[in-house]
Amino acid sequence: MRVRRLRKHPAELEVTAFINLIVVLLPFLLSTAVFTRMSVLELSLPARHTGGIEQLQANDLKLEIVIRRDAIEVGDRIGGLIQRIPAVNGTQDLRTLSALMLEIKRRFPDTTTASILAEPDTSYDLLVQVMDATRATYTAEGANLVRTDLFPDVAIGDAPVIKR
Repeated sequence: MRVRRLRKHPAELEVTAFINLIVVLLPFLLSTAVFTRMSVLELSLPARHTGGIEQLQANDLKLEIVIRRDAIEVGDRIGGLIQRIPAVNGTQDLRTLSALMLEIKRRFPDTTTASILAEPDTSYDLLVQVMDATRATYTAEGANLVRTDLFPDVAIGDAPVIKR
């Protein structure tokens, strides 16, 4: 008996529909894509280290802002605590912080660095607000608001642990 074999024709790949889909989708996807611009703020990690603003040495300010749950502590790493700004009704007093930063900047005009030390449970929003208050402030001159750079070179780190 003779064996019958089926002739197999090679399968053809039909890609026309796929190419048509790509031709339509590609311009649509490119036109609706959102291109974001990321801004980067360079930070450096601080080195580590109590007095008022009058006791600080003129050329050796190592400004540290420590964000605690109940207060913001502004101090000099070497000279100690300058001022403790307690939280008001559970929120940090950023206006007082900004005014204190302006006063410190007037006393130390050449200093541009500050270290912000935050406790582990500090919110990101609060950290950014403290950074903004440390880096610059706006003062009214007549009818205009003038931006004044305070301490633009900011370093971020962990706050020292308080032993209770």
